[in-house]
This record gives sequence, C-alpha cells and structure tokens, in this order.
Amino acid sequence: MTSTPSSNDVSRRTVLSGLAAVPVLVAPLRLANAQAQTQGAWLQSWNEGPVKASIIEFVARVTTPDGADFVPPGERIAVFDNDGTLWCEQPIYAQVAFASDQIRALAPQHPEWRTKQPFQAVLDQGAEALAAVSQSELLEILAVAHTGITVDAFQKTVLDWITTARHPRFDRPYTDLAYQPMLELLAYLRAHEFKPFIVSGGGIDFMRPWTDKVYGIPPEQAVGSSGKTQFEIGADGKPVLVKLAELEFISDGPGKPAGINRFIGRRPIFAFGNSDGDVPMLQWTTSGPGARFAGIVHHTDAEREWAYDRQSNIGKLNKGLDAAPSNKWAVVDMKNDWKRVFAFQ
Repeated sequence: MTSTPSSNDVSRRTVLSGLAAVPVLVAPLRLANAQAQTQGAWLQSWNEGPVKASIIEFVARVTTPDGADFVPPGERIAVFDNDGTLWCEQPIYAQVAFASDQIRALAPQHPEWRTKQPFQAVLDQGAEALAAVSQSELLEILAVAHTGITVDAFQKTVLDWITTARHPRFDRPYTDLAYQPMLELLAYLRAHEFKPFIVSGGGIDFMRPWTDKVYGIPPEQAVGSSGKTQFEIGADGKPVLVKLAELEFISDGPGKPAGINRFIGRRPIFAFGNSDGDVPMLQWTTSGPGARFAGIVHHTDAEREWAYDRQSNIGKLNKGLDAAPSNKWAVVDMKNDWKRVFAFQ
C-alpha cells in the first residue's frame, strides 16, 4: 500500500537511503511511483510477502500527513526485544556466556565459590551449568559476582568481552549475530521518524555499552533488567556508582509493559518480540487506540540459524503462537520471510 508523502518526507527518505532526490512538484502518479522506488531500497533482506507488505503498509498509514491514522513523529515509539529478536539467542544467551566467563575470571578472588552453587558448577562444567537458569537467577548470579564494582568498570568489562568472545557455532563475535533483516527494519523505522527502544529481559548494564554500535540504539533507549547501585565517593575523591548484590527491576514478561511505562512514558505503536516473555509487551502495544503493529520472529531455519518454538528451553514460543492469529500479530517465518539471516551469509 502506498501513499503520497509530503515534500519533507520525500526529501528525508531519499537523503537517508542514498538515492537521488525525488522531485517534489510532480503529478501524483509520478510521486507515488517515486515513493514505491524509495520503499524498494528498504528491507532488502526481506522476501516479498504478507509480513513485509504489512510493515510497509503500517508505516505508510501512520506517517501520511492528514491521513486518518497519522501519528506525530514524537509519538512513533517502537519497542524490540533483544535476545532472539534482534540477535541470536541459541545455544545459550550471550549474557550466560558472559556470566560463565566472568565467574571463571573472578574465581581466584573468591575461593569460597569452589564449594558454593551455582559457582562450583560453572567452574566445573562451564556455561552449560547456567543454561537452565531463569533470567532473574542469572542476574542474581551476576550481581553477586560483581558486587562492589563500579558501573563504569563493569561496562568496560562488558566491552572487553563483547569484542573478543566468539559464538560457539559460528565462531564469530556475538555482535556479528545481529539479524540483518532487523537491522534494516530499525533503519527503515528511523528514516520514518520512529524512535526505537530495546525492551529486554537482559541486564541493562550488559546491553548499554554496545547497542548503539550494533543497532544504532543509544544507551538511553535501552530498557532492561537492573540491579541496585549506590552513589559513593571513591578513594580518589571522585563520585562513582557502585553495583550492589540486589536486583531492582526485572524487565521480562509483565515487567516489560511496566518498564515501558516507567522508563519510556509512552505506549508504543510498534513492537517486535520472539517469545512468550514478549507477549505482555505485544498485548500492551496493540491494545492502545489508533493504528498498531506487533510482530513475532518465529525461528524456523535450522540450516541458517535454529528452528525452535513451543518446546524450547530458550526463547519458548507457545502462547505467542496461539495468540498471534486472533490479535492479528505478524509472524515472521525466518526461513521463508528472510533472504538472509546474518550479514555474513
């Protein structure tokens, strides 16, 4: 579905897409054709089909001035889960691999961990010992392991790890495992004056150091689970924030809409997730007034990534699959809707 944009919209999109400027003072038919060509420059890793068409149609509806569904730019809030939605979450969450490596690195400073679970299991078995823990349990483990460290020091640790750690299957940095179609979708939305946020069950301090570089989402637009911090004056006389061994907020399941309300302050009009933990966020998004869009990434491609849903211990998608048809949520069939999964493929 196409619509006639304003001259500002045409100019903005053509500049951002790197295309030659489209003349503004042209007949409506020529302008519609120019818009169609511009649209074709976006979402190139998406196959033509109902899902891609529904995204383009929705964006056109809410960005067409004087249209019945027009939404002012300041209200075009889009929210995305992270693990399994923006990047790969199998065979274990990246933050689980990070936690395992951190426990091993810090173990010499904590001899008590040799007889304390789950630390003993991690030291004996590696990351597999944490594969079945819940998001809150994982965050508690990280909080205990890093209590007393400053937020700045922790974020440097994350950056050092994310630039050197390799994914066990693809032998690439975890940041290479961002989904190319979703990166294109983020760029498409930003070009149409949407403001995208990450709303993830993962730790906020784990995500903030690298989301801007990988997704173009700055740290202030990332919502995640968090532990308590405490303001202190360091030994050098400078103020610091110190991490405590206590959880403050879990941004998963019903915590996601609560986090959106707490940290964003606007109900989104566009949302994407991949698991049952994202269902409350999709429900919250689509229950608001006016035009709304919700999508689910369904992992169906065992060859290029993984195939899993209802029975998976990671990224379980059961309730979401059942709820999608009646709620008119778009379900992305990874195998059929995406031309490629990762940029390197």
